[in-house]
Amino acid sequence: MYHHKIIFTGPVGSGKTTAIQSLSDVPVVCTDQRASDHEEIGKTNTTVAMDYGKILLKSGETVHLYGTPGQERFDFMWEILTQGGIGLIILVDHSNPNAHEDLRFFLSAFSKFIDETAVAIGITHTDKAPLPSLDRYLLELDRIGRRYPVFEVDARDRCDMSHLMEGLLLSLDPGLKQS
Repeated sequence: MYHHKIIFTGPVGSGKTTAIQSLSDVPVVCTDQRASDHEEIGKTNTTVAMDYGKILLKSGETVHLYGTPGQERFDFMWEILTQGGIGLIILVDHSNPNAHEDLRFFLSAFSKFIDETAVAIGITHTDKAPLPSLDRYLLELDRIGRRYPVFEVDARDRCDMSHLMEGLLLSLDPGLKQS
């Protein structure tokens, strides 16, 4: 039986915990704590260690889902959580005026892991700020000389998150069949 590990990362409030909750076939383990800097980050609770869920495939294989803390002060967890991972999903909060900078930051912070595996990018909260378009992120990727799959997603929607994971898996193995 095979076990696979996918990592979710991104800034605080981008939807990592919610995405894992929407995908997981088991209750999600969350390490949320009251945020001491809740005015700065815009929410009262934040992940301090990780989120964990899993998808149980019909084949008997398991996909383990790990969400990183979004605050840089917890970056020591990022390397721990990526060990043994097959790919990375970066979620970016489109309603943040500095979303393209967040994308650049997380691509840089996880560059070694991305170079060894693959990445897919999910743009969340587009309902709160429909403009600019996704082209903004594609231009940012062009600036840094990279091409990665970019999807507009609602982290609450299992179907959206499944498509994002398919994008990641197709990056890992372009020969996979799409469902």
